[in-house]
Amino acid sequence: MDFTPTEEQQAARDLAARIFGDLSTHERLTAVGTGTDAELWKWLGEAGLLEAVEEIGLLGLVLLLEEQGRTTAQVPFAATAVCGLLALSAYGTEKQRETMGPGLRNGSVVAVGAFSATGAGPVRVATGENSHGSTSSGAVPSGSGPSKAVPCEAVLSGTVPVVPWLLDATHVVVPDADRGLWIVRTGSAGVAVDPVGTTAPWSAGRLTLSGARGERLGGPGPEAYERIRGAARIAFAGLQAGVCAGSVARAVAYTSEREQFGRPLSTKQAVQLRAADAHMDTEAIRVTAYEAAWRYDQALPHATHALTAAWWASEAGRRVVHAGQHLHGGVGADVEYPVHRHFLWGRQLDAYLGGGGQVLEELGDLLMEEGTGA
Repeated sequence: MDFTPTEEQQAARDLAARIFGDLSTHERLTAVGTGTDAELWKWLGEAGLLEAVEEIGLLGLVLLLEEQGRTTAQVPFAATAVCGLLALSAYGTEKQRETMGPGLRNGSVVAVGAFSATGAGPVRVATGENSHGSTSSGAVPSGSGPSKAVPCEAVLSGTVPVVPWLLDATHVVVPDADRGLWIVRTGSAGVAVDPVGTTAPWSAGRLTLSGARGERLGGPGPEAYERIRGAARIAFAGLQAGVCAGSVARAVAYTSEREQFGRPLSTKQAVQLRAADAHMDTEAIRVTAYEAAWRYDQALPHATHALTAAWWASEAGRRVVHAGQHLHGGVGADVEYPVHRHFLWGRQLDAYLGGGGQVLEELGDLLMEEGTGA
């Protein structure tokens, strides 16, 4: 394994660091409030960072999301990159890539995923019509790859309680109860989007489908679902690594400047140990996300690695953002001070990934299946 960034990945990360650092300031985030920074999203598209995801792979995306997490920039980068750009690149039909691709690259199209932390979700499929007008169950002709798949449609019904960035989305990738994937347009008939408040300002919403039309993404079977869901876990783990790194950096800066009895707080052993533990947890999140992303890009088995990264991001991420807030003392609870955003994002990512206990249970089940050859 070699996690050393390529020249393209390093250049994209450096550009992302400059854009997020310059534009996602405390003052700007305060002005944006709980919504998405639409202007920043436009700049990311114009700078070519959205388009770059197709070239730098999932590991490169993780590097970019780290930079977003450091500043808690309020844009749907992880969701659109995984459920839009990477998903269409791997499983989209030629028509899907032609119609959605340009908009995904410039930011005018926003794709999000309606993935549930507890499984495939409650959405049900009724037989629709395929592109030839004949009744179809959504099957793809044998021997045809994702790019040659017949674009099938289905009628979808069900509710997904919380979908991050749904209020910004033009398209939603929806898994059905059998782990098939469907692309749904948010403005189409039978699609209802209602705002939902979350811990972090992710412009989340409740998705209700009542006879909505969905277009198949990938072939029949769970392959596309497993890979895209795994990629989403890895991407959000990378985002958590950045959130935690930003929290630790703010705590180090604060305790180095804040004095108590004539000495900086950072000289106290208890403070040093707490910060060191937070740093090591952050490194564990980062390295497990890197490994899982590298294996994904190399087309190696990565399901257990994605769950491992998700567990560290959930369990250790919660510890880190709590430590970052505690090391600030009373200031950490002040919403006028920027470290509170890292706390909110860290807790939201913990919940979105499913919580440490639930992820660990799923990882254990998967390891048992692999051990028994099931």
